Amino acid sequence: MTPSKRRPPRFEGHRYPQVIPDPGEIEAGALAPWSKASARTNLSLDLVRSRLRDAKRLLGAHAAPDQPEELGLVADGEPSLIEHRSAVLVALFEESGETHVILTRRSFEMRSHRGEIAFPGGRSHEGETPTATALREAQEEVGLDPTSVTPYAWLSPIATFASSSAIFPIVGLLAARPELVIDPSEVDRAFSASLSDLVADGAFLEERWRRPILRPGSDEDGFFPLYFFKVPDDLIWGATARVLTELLCLVTGAPWPIHHGVETQSR
Repeated sequence: MTPSKRRPPRFEGHRYPQVIPDPGEIEAGALAPWSKASARTNLSLDLVRSRLRDAKRLLGAHAAPDQPEELGLVADGEPSLIEHRSAVLVALFEESGETHVILTRRSFEMRSHRGEIAFPGGRSHEGETPTATALREAQEEVGLDPTSVTPYAWLSPIATFASSSAIFPIVGLLAARPELVIDPSEVDRAFSASLSDLVADGAFLEERWRRPILRPGSDEDGFFPLYFFKVPDDLIWGATARVLTELLCLVTGAPWPIHHGVETQSR
């Protein structure tokens, strides 16, 4: 194996309340996939709808992956089959010609992923569809009325290491900025970020991590990509950043840097 290169500062000078784990070895990753995209502003909801339609991601029209037994093995420690299904709502609305996405900071009192930036979402009930889970959890966590959301598209499911869970992202569209009311037992705060801000220069960072135990998707030297986004007073990373990266690649027309389909993510 080649020696690891020193990781450059992670958004030098940017402060955030999260503690990012140390996997053991980190090296610098690639540039943002959309760094050469011609259009990174005026990302309207009409554009988002069009790009998701062109990518064949529409709910009801294009079949979404929905077979947990084929999502692979979770390989953090002893390999084990995925045991749980979860879903998140990627809720989008337009304001001043720009599409915004709703995000939350998880409560610092949570048992896992405390203080991390996430989409509204959670564990599915028995027999519940990903769409139903995403809408229910968004209502419980941030008071989003399910009747105000138009479920529109799906993004690639992710198998997380820490919780042996398959996460299904559902894209939902809103007619306007919603009034959010958080459940403080689960959510520290709710906010939105524009897609244009997320693809702006300096907002994205890729790192390549290597753990002592190899995981699916690693290269020949054992490294795998982790994505980060800088937002005011915080940092998006892990599964949430993985979902955002795919969405932003589709919206900007940038090539997705890893194989499309089911991916695994460290959390």
